[in-house]
Amino acid sequence: MSSGAHGSGSPFGTLTSTLERPVRFYSGGVALAGDLYLPEGVVGTRPGVVLCCGYTGIKDLYLNDMARRLSAAGYVALAFDYRGWGKSEGPPLRLSPFGRVEDTQAALTFLAQQAEVTEDRLGLYGISYGGSTAVFAAAIDPRVRAVVSVTGVGDGARWMRQVRLPWQFRELVERGHRDWSRQVITGTSELADRSEVLQHDPKSAELAAQARRNLKGAAMQVPLEFVHETLCFKPEWVVDRIAPRASLFVTSDGDELVLPEESQAMYQAAGEPKKLVTLRGYGHYEVFVPPAIDEVMAQTLAWYAAHL
Repeated sequence: MSSGAHGSGSPFGTLTSTLERPVRFYSGGVALAGDLYLPEGVVGTRPGVVLCCGYTGIKDLYLNDMARRLSAAGYVALAFDYRGWGKSEGPPLRLSPFGRVEDTQAALTFLAQQAEVTEDRLGLYGISYGGSTAVFAAAIDPRVRAVVSVTGVGDGARWMRQVRLPWQFRELVERGHRDWSRQVITGTSELADRSEVLQHDPKSAELAAQARRNLKGAAMQVPLEFVHETLCFKPEWVVDRIAPRASLFVTSDGDELVLPEESQAMYQAAGEPKKLVTLRGYGHYEVFVPPAIDEVMAQTLAWYAAHL
């Protein structure tokens, strides 16, 4: 059990305690690990929200705090690890962006079957690349009534290009293509330091290292296949299919890892109802911790109250 006064903006009144329950469900025949967060003392059913991890993230990194906040506000929240990440089974360290969408749909299916959940009131919430996953899943799954993307990526190729010098981007793409061609023949992808693929700015690199230092299961290397798969994944192309369901995009003008243009482009392509929130001065990883996350959750709770 955890407690905290994060109920502001909830349509259910102020709750202070949540119950946490480890769960297990399947996607593509692979067992996924999750944590279910339930508002304590609730009578009847409540809307459910699935939370999606970032690029190399796991549920124990940032998401559990956000899930507790949602639960304290009256929602049933499910944070989970994708196939091959954290405590889930499957081939390790695969990006597999479309596989993550499938995992997210499995999480929605599992959540809808919980006795505490109103099965036709489901939402998605994703941070960083998880925002991209949430947007794509919402676009193809009509069960999702409202989606929140926090510093998400709209176009993988544009994102990788924007944060690099032209020659750096060309070299990365060429390296990724060589690896992809070799993988088709050998079945294996070369491992690279995650910073080679993510191209952190100095502040983001420092904060990412701090957050992962003592976290079991946090990946420091990733397969180079990430490059090819990132280039091919473009949630911006399908975001318009979410409407008339609701889309909230949150970004920060201080984010130098995923530039604000990514959220802006998805917002522009989306249909109504939609909203774009731009925080001031926060770096990428600063958005996921106080005080910025307090602003993010206030916007999120207001959005879900109106549309979920």
